[in-house]
Amino acid sequence: MLGESPSLRSALERLALLAPSDLAILILGETGTGKELAARRIHRLSPRANLPFLAVNCAALPEGLLLSDLFGHVRGSFTGADRDRAGIFEASRGGTVFLDEIGDLPLPAQGKLLRVLQEKEVRRLGESVPRNVDVRIVAATHQSLPEMVSQGEFRRDLFYHLKVGSVVLPPLRERGRDVLLLGEHFLVREGYQLSSDARRQLRSYSWPGNVRELRNTLEVAKALADDYVIRPEHLELPDSEFSAGTGYHEQVREFRRGLVREALKASGGNRAAAARSLGLSRQALSYLVRSLAIL
Repeated sequence: MLGESPSLRSALERLALLAPSDLAILILGETGTGKELAARRIHRLSPRANLPFLAVNCAALPEGLLLSDLFGHVRGSFTGADRDRAGIFEASRGGTVFLDEIGDLPLPAQGKLLRVLQEKEVRRLGESVPRNVDVRIVAATHQSLPEMVSQGEFRRDLFYHLKVGSVVLPPLRERGRDVLLLGEHFLVREGYQLSSDARRQLRSYSWPGNVRELRNTLEVAKALADDYVIRPEHLELPDSEFSAGTGYHEQVREFRRGLVREALKASGGNRAAAARSLGLSRQALSYLVRSLAIL
């Protein structure tokens, strides 16, 4: 979590104040702003620092597997369940569980998660007796949970439980010179430098993909620079006068971005409806929104 901007400093100060408590914490911010890094920082600053930190991407697994992964199952509870299995919350053994993209958590799992937060217990799939768990929950999302609550896609009681301890990470475009600090951090260990024109180019770009996009851009630039100096022509940024042009893969990416944006616009921002119109699962649509840096 590198940077000197007031917006980042304020977020990190709030994070440090919340970390020693046992409150559930909700980290908000655009894709690529470092939400998992913030979650790990919370864990390191907490009394649970020497216990496990387990991360789960709620958008990466279908609903059935996600329920089993989080809450566990008993033998015979579904096809293929040939043995008992503890879920993530049990396996954390008193540590911290980070639920990334919690906005993609299915409604049945939201109800189970609320019980973990309120009662400190889980019930494995196929089991009637709850099990006690001791776990700290840190969640993150780039979505607007209030909008999801109003559309019936996220439980109101769970939202208000998580909202108490919330931290907002600022986008890179609002962090001023932090983009240069980060750029130099990603380059200096391998001996690369930024030319003055490249530094101006980095400052002038809006970075919709935030720190993740910056890091990926500089990885490509290092491959293109043959004298360890990064110049503007090595920075393949959209809408840049120095860009090498739009190749096949970028055209396909733009086409996919347009399809997803149109579907979201037609559905009034309702992701479930947009996913249905595109013939996708909600998890697949959320992945596209993140990977294509659609805001």
